[in-house]
Amino acid sequence: MSDEHNHPPPDSSMRLHWPTIMLGIAVAVIFLVAIFSFQLKNTDFAVVSTFGKVSLVKSPGLHWRLPVPFQKIYFFDKRQRSFEGTVGKMEETYTADKKNIIIGIYVKYKIVDPIRLYNSERTIERAKAKLNSLMRSGKDEIVGKYKFSQFVNTDPRKMKLDQVEDDIQRLLARVAKNKFGIEILSVGIKSVELPQKVTADVIKRMKAERETAAEVYLAEGKKTATEIRTNADTKKKEMLAVATAKAKSIRAEGDAEAATYYAVFNKEPALAVFLRKLDALENIVKTRTVLVLDTNTAPFDLLTPNAEKLKK
Repeated sequence: MSDEHNHPPPDSSMRLHWPTIMLGIAVAVIFLVAIFSFQLKNTDFAVVSTFGKVSLVKSPGLHWRLPVPFQKIYFFDKRQRSFEGTVGKMEETYTADKKNIIIGIYVKYKIVDPIRLYNSERTIERAKAKLNSLMRSGKDEIVGKYKFSQFVNTDPRKMKLDQVEDDIQRLLARVAKNKFGIEILSVGIKSVELPQKVTADVIKRMKAERETAAEVYLAEGKKTATEIRTNADTKKKEMLAVATAKAKSIRAEGDAEAATYYAVFNKEPALAVFLRKLDALENIVKTRTVLVLDTNTAPFDLLTPNAEKLKK
């Protein structure tokens, strides 16, 4: 009877430990899944190394794997990335005419062959170190083919920065894809600077160039002004000559026409005097006028009753 009161039923003990057992099983399942699987994001590639043999996984989601050290997983970002370089990116570089400039570049790239990248450098960080050296040598090689004036110039049409970027891109793309499985999408020039001594020389030379250009413009302006004045004087003389000739012609016509009237006046001098007086009187009394004058004064003598006799 005492034994029945001291020991609980078996079913009751199992019910008390069941949550603990389920928790243990869940933890074990999670632990096994973590060991025997990996999650791939849609922005990544995964290179799986199994005893030295590599394979590529592209599809995102959950994938099964063997635990380390049987399999190792290396992830690589498939998106476009930008890289400026670290070592010597702002070193002095010599142009084709032996002038030194400080030029910094950057590249836009993406990984297109993760297995080649893994086989050559294992990680993208090591590949970037190699890419940095490649950027430096490529920059020096291409910049050395162009003159200083094609990098620094007051005339934008003479600058070749776009062409320099394209040349560097083609050079880097060929090497980077073959060596690292990286595609160089574009190269950009981040900055172009001049050493202090070169800056002073450039400013002095640019000032001299501007002064020379100003002298050329002034000479052209003086030449144009002289041509304008010469043309104006020539046209003035031509117009004066034409006007003088026309005035002489009009004067000659007037003199000829006046001569016919003079001939008539010579025959009738009294008529000529009478007509002159009429013209003078007409000019004086064009509007309503009140005059108090001596009618014996010409031309008002025409207003007298005996005016008709005066023309005789």
